[in-house]
Amino acid sequence: MPSALVVGYDPQAIPGVDTEALRAALDADLARFGEHGIDAAMTLIVFDGTAESTLVASLTKQPWDVVVVGAGIRKTESLLPLFEQIVNLIRRHAPQAAIAFNTSVGDSVEAAQRWL
Repeated sequence: MPSALVVGYDPQAIPGVDTEALRAALDADLARFGEHGIDAAMTLIVFDGTAESTLVASLTKQPWDVVVVGAGIRKTESLLPLFEQIVNLIRRHAPQAAIAFNTSVGDSVEAAQRWL
């Protein structure tokens, strides 16, 4: 069974966001992977001193076929350094994995499928 790791920004760290609604959307997106025969996990990070260790632990948990980086990280200009860090950590700790990008919550499966 192919595997995917989805990396997103922790909704609890986003001021003014309906955390429960966003978390429900993320969970629904993750559940869709199983419907497509893909073993998937999600790692939510924040732009602080824990981001690297959290991501490395997830990247090295198993050999992922694809890592999907969420649009919330990729499209938010102030998170550019975090986005660069994520891409380089994927290259270093999961070199076998393809890297994919979703456009929003809800299309992570399609982003992963482009590389599976």
